Amino acid sequence: MNKQNETVTVQQGEWRVLTPAVVGVPDQQVRPVWTLVLAAKEIPYQIDNDQSGLHLLVPEERLAEALHQIRLYEEENHNWPPPLPPARELDQNILVTLSVLILLAAFHNLIRSDLLLINETLADWFSLGMAQAGRIRGGESWRLVTALTLHADLQHLLGNLVIGGLFVFLLCREIGTGLSWFLLLVAGSLGNLANGYVQLDTHNSVGASTAVFGVVGILAGLSVIRYRQHLRHRWPLPIGGAVALLVVLGSEGSNTDLGAHLFGFLFGVPLGLITELLISRFGQVGRVVNMLLGLFSILIVVGAWWVALAGRV
Repeated sequence: MNKQNETVTVQQGEWRVLTPAVVGVPDQQVRPVWTLVLAAKEIPYQIDNDQSGLHLLVPEERLAEALHQIRLYEEENHNWPPPLPPARELDQNILVTLSVLILLAAFHNLIRSDLLLINETLADWFSLGMAQAGRIRGGESWRLVTALTLHADLQHLLGNLVIGGLFVFLLCREIGTGLSWFLLLVAGSLGNLANGYVQLDTHNSVGASTAVFGVVGILAGLSVIRYRQHLRHRWPLPIGGAVALLVVLGSEGSNTDLGAHLFGFLFGVPLGLITELLISRFGQVGRVVNMLLGLFSILIVVGAWWVALAGRV
C-alpha cells in the first residue's frame, strides 16, 4: 500500500503532488478545474509544470481534504456535460410538403390568370384575402390566414417557396409534418394579427414570408430547449441565423413588410420552446396525430377562404 502511494503522491518538502490516479479518474493529466475547486474551499495549492506535464501540489496536512473535495466534484459532475441528444429520425412523408408548395404555386398562377370565378364573375382575391390592418381590427379574422397564401409577384412566390420550403423541411424532420404545418399557420396568423394592430388602417400585407419567419423562430425555440445543456456553445447558432435571415431577407425591398416578418419570428420562438418542452416530456407526436393536424391545417386554410368568398357572393 505504501509503495502504491509513492507512485501517486510524491513528497516535495511539505507539499504533496496530486495525480489523476489518486483522485480516481482515468485522465493522464491534472484537470485545470481542480484548482477552482481548491480555491473555492480555500485550500492552498501550487502548480508545477515540467516535461512530464502539469502537477498540482497541496500542503501535506490538507491532502485528505483536497482529495475529498476533488472527488466530490468529480462525482457530482460525472458525464457532464451530457452528450448531445440523438438526431431524430422520423418517418416523414416529404411528398406532403412538396405537394403543399406546388399547390401554393398553382393557386398563385390561377388567381393571377383570372381562372377562378365566383358566380361567373371575376373574384378580386387580393382585396378579399390580403391582411389589411383596418379590416383585421374590424373583425375580418380570415385575412390572418388567407394573406399567407397570396403573393405580390412571381419573384415573391419563388423566394418563399425555395427559402421557406427548406426551413419547412427542416422543421418537419424535427417534429413531424402535420404538427409543423399547424404551427406554421399559427405563427404566421399571429404575426399578421400583431402586425395589423401596430400598422395604419390602410396597411396591406400578403405573402407566406410571415409564416416562414415563424418557422425560423420555431426552429430557434426547439434548438434552445433541445441543447439547453450545451447552450454556451450552441445557442448563438439558431438565434444568430434567424437574426441574419431577418436582416438579409426580411428587410430588403420597398414592399417588404418588416413588421410582419419580425412578429412571425417572435411568435415562432415561444411556439418552438413550448413544443420542445412537451415533446421532451410526452414524446414525439405520433403519425395519426400528425395526420389529423395536417388535415386540420388544410381545413383552416380552406375555411378561411370559404368565409372570405362567402361575403362576396
